[in-house]
Amino acid sequence: MSKLIWDNIGERIYETGVQNGVFYPRDNDGNYPKGVVWNGLTTVTESPSGAEANPIYADNIKYLNLMSAEEFGATIEAITFPEEFALCDGSAELGKGVYIGQQTRKSFGFVYKTIVGDDVLGNELGYKLHIVYNATASPSDKAYATINESPDAVAFSWEITTIPIPIPGHKPSATVIIDSTKTEPAKLKEIEDILFGADAGPGGTPAAKVARLPLPVEIAAIFAQG
Repeated sequence: MSKLIWDNIGERIYETGVQNGVFYPRDNDGNYPKGVVWNGLTTVTESPSGAEANPIYADNIKYLNLMSAEEFGATIEAITFPEEFALCDGSAELGKGVYIGQQTRKSFGFVYKTIVGDDVLGNELGYKLHIVYNATASPSDKAYATINESPDAVAFSWEITTIPIPIPGHKPSATVIIDSTKTEPAKLKEIEDILFGADAGPGGTPAAKVARLPLPVEIAAIFAQG
């Protein structure tokens, strides 16, 4: 039996950054048929809740713990957002460039990438794809301040809540994480061609792909292939 060793070279893993945000409006069938680039993404703060113990007492002892359901929430911060996100932010367009607020908020899907690094390759080790389903954005503050000697762009922020969706063989979930350092490159490319779209190949073969958000059952099927 060998002794445990801490902080070996190449095992000092860290995660940093946020980039390549994509927003996917949800249609009435529960699918996410078209992705839109989300420029200006600055922070995504994941805030899961629930999974709390509810103790049950019997026979004058603590008999067991019943765990409450776990829910996924997050805060998205950005200095801009896609026009298509307006419907998810409670806005509707009366005419070109004319909007009204306090409207029904549509649900959406969301993808962002974080960098995975280590003490050898630094930020070049890999990345994780974070996929969020069935999200709804809550109203948020928007602070407009006078321009002064230290001007800054307006920062937008949205708190989101989610409703889990079914996953065969598992409990429902609203999130999927794909780690590029552990997945097969060919399958990872197949997923990214779906998430981010793909140009047509030489002579139009293979055909171009429009970015869309695959449901967990489709992702599971791709990674289950031999």
